[in-house]
Amino acid sequence: MPHLLPEGCTRAAVTGGAGFIGSALVRRGVADGHQILNIDKLTYAGSMDAVAMVAERASYRFLRADVVDGDAIAHAFAEFAPDVIFHLAAESHVDRSIDRPAAFIATNVVGTHAVLEAALRYWSKLDTARRARFRFVHVSTDEVYGSLGDDGLFREDSPYRPNSPYSASKAAADHLARAWFATYGLPVIVSNCSNNYGPYQHPEKLIPTVLRHALRESEIPVYGDGRNRRDWLHVDDHVDGLLQLFAHGRPGESYLFGGRAEIANLDLVRTLCRILDRQRARPSGGSYADLIAFVADRPGHDFRYAIDPTKAERHLSWSPRRSLDLGLEETVAWYLAHPSWLERPAAELARLGLSRAGGQSR
Repeated sequence: MPHLLPEGCTRAAVTGGAGFIGSALVRRGVADGHQILNIDKLTYAGSMDAVAMVAERASYRFLRADVVDGDAIAHAFAEFAPDVIFHLAAESHVDRSIDRPAAFIATNVVGTHAVLEAALRYWSKLDTARRARFRFVHVSTDEVYGSLGDDGLFREDSPYRPNSPYSASKAAADHLARAWFATYGLPVIVSNCSNNYGPYQHPEKLIPTVLRHALRESEIPVYGDGRNRRDWLHVDDHVDGLLQLFAHGRPGESYLFGGRAEIANLDLVRTLCRILDRQRARPSGGSYADLIAFVADRPGHDFRYAIDPTKAERHLSWSPRRSLDLGLEETVAWYLAHPSWLERPAAELARLGLSRAGGQSR
């Protein structure tokens, strides 16, 4: 893998570094020889197992802290003295946000405000050279743009139209990040990315859920009629983009990362079943696809997300290194080799997002 951070030892603070995308960034940064501070509250979605391979490295530090605790975050930045802050700490499960929106407002909005304020306090005290080098990379989602119809792509100038408590909280965080650049000059760069997949993803997410149910030979749930479409990007390709943002992104601007790999949910599930059929035959015979079952749709389920990553491709010389087919093959193989990752207590993986909305879709 190419080293994408600027030459020399870079000091990077990563909030949410025990989560899915954050841990991939942490592992990569440590492997590339940089000093990494991982700040994570360790909620249900964070796991130290995801960073266990780097935990004993001298270049790695961990701080258990809540991003809402501005004083703790400010102290951490002052003590560690980062060249870049990658802000990934967030509540991210849409169904969970429907049932428990307050947690999303707290972490994604109040927490982002606290991290921005701590970063501003730290950055304002740096000398001229370090101030010029410093970056704050705010990591967000394509869901802030709402839902597309059959045509069109999200671009950096697409209007914000969030439809879930999760996406609304991330949209608010994006606006805060932009305001801290425009008002205070903090060198913020905002990234919005399509659906990620790969190793160490929390088992409540779509791909791990499909694999868990298939390997148990239980019904594989597909929301609604399965026609909802998403663009998919391997988490390590996303990490490449985030590192390029620090190296070459322009403060005050936003960049979209996507895999140019759009697929309907049902087709994705069928693809995963075919891969499983090849990699581990179903014990009872037949195809895992026979287990697919349609269930009540998510309330307010966005129909389609699709990203135009042209700006990132042109300005950052970035592009995904994995096709969706190759990435899914590798991902399924990883989960088969790490079966314990898919297991959580049944209560943690129960269907969410229907109770408050009465199970109605729109």
